[in-house]
Order: sequence, then C-alpha cells, then structure tokens
Amino acid sequence: MDILKVEGLTKIYGKGENQVIALDNVSFSVKKGEFVAIVGASGSGKSTLLHLIGGVDRPTSGKVFIDDNDIYAMNDDKLAIFRRRQVGLIYQFYNLIPILNIEENITLPMELDGRKVDQASLDELLESLGLSARKKHLPNELSGGQQQRTSIGRAMITKPAIILADEPTGNLDSKASDEIVELLKLSNKKYNQTIVMITHNLDIAEAADRIIKIEDGHIVKED
Repeated sequence: MDILKVEGLTKIYGKGENQVIALDNVSFSVKKGEFVAIVGASGSGKSTLLHLIGGVDRPTSGKVFIDDNDIYAMNDDKLAIFRRRQVGLIYQFYNLIPILNIEENITLPMELDGRKVDQASLDELLESLGLSARKKHLPNELSGGQQQRTSIGRAMITKPAIILADEPTGNLDSKASDEIVELLKLSNKKYNQTIVMITHNLDIAEAADRIIKIEDGHIVKED
C-alpha cells in the first residue's frame, strides 16, 4: 500500500528573468512502513520537495496524496489540522520550545489537538528515545543529540501516517548522528513508521531502504 504518492510536482519561484524552477514534474511513491532517503546537494530541490510533501508550502502544479488524502485539495485550516495529526516533522535545528521541558515538548502536538496523552505509550516512547531520566529537563540542559531525540519523539507521539526528517543529523557530530540514524531505523522497524529523510550525506542515506537522488529539481536515480 502506498502511504505517499507524489504526482507531477512542480514549484516555480519568481517570474520572467528571475524565474527559478525548484522542482520540475517530480513523481514517486512510498509504501507504508518504508524508509526512504532523498539525497541531493544544496540547491537541488530536496528541501523544497520535503516542504511540499509536508504541506508547509503549496506547489505551482502537481499533487501530493498522504494516506489517500489529496492534501492540496484542503483549505489552509483543514491542511493545518491534517498536518498536525498525520505528518511528523523533524528539523535540523530541533525547533523545541525553550520554556517547555522534554516531556512537554514531545506531547505538545497532542495538547494542541486537544487529545489526551496515553501515559504508558509516552513512557515507552521516552524509554526508546533514552530520555526517561531527562524528561523534566529543559532543552538548553540537553546535548544536541538529546534535543534531536526529543524532536523525534514529538514527531512520533501522534502516530502519524508519515515522518519527514529534514537533515536530521546536519547539526550533530558523528557519534550523535549515528545514534539519531539508529533511532530512526528503530522507529521504522519497531513501530512500522514510514519515514522520508532528506540529507546531503550518502553515508547517512545508506540506512534507508531506498535512496532517491535529486539534481536541479529532477529525480535522476533511484536505488
């Protein structure tokens, strides 16, 4: 079953001589439970692609289906709710709320959605992330790797249809990077979580089931 379908996705910025084609007719699909890495150099269009898949930006043309939902057929309010419930986002720079502790940062999407957090599931998730002893700490009391683990927990807590990871190891040293990749693999295998990760690092991409290479807004290779 395809959990994600991207059809003819195009994104153009500017007009006339200033026009830039960031994505040009990109199509691919991802099966439920698959771990896919999208690899490309800076300016290749991979970040634009991730933002369009996640509903953060809207395309010039083309469609994105997540769990059979045409996300760009939704208005902005419905898309925001869908994104909060069905798309987990992991950012390079964590994007944690500094005044909330680790447990509160992880459960924030549930709180915003007015949903009750299952304490047993939260405790299991904290244990898997290696954060049980740190759950009452603030983000500035943690290492970069621990902060990124928190952002992974925040992305997973709603059990979304898909997790999108935007250069999740780009701000970490090699040891912390390896730990984050292992956590992503764990969430993929243990929880059957579908993951799409963008990276410029081929070594990091090797952790995925499939690698899609993008250049100048086009998919040029799939392994």
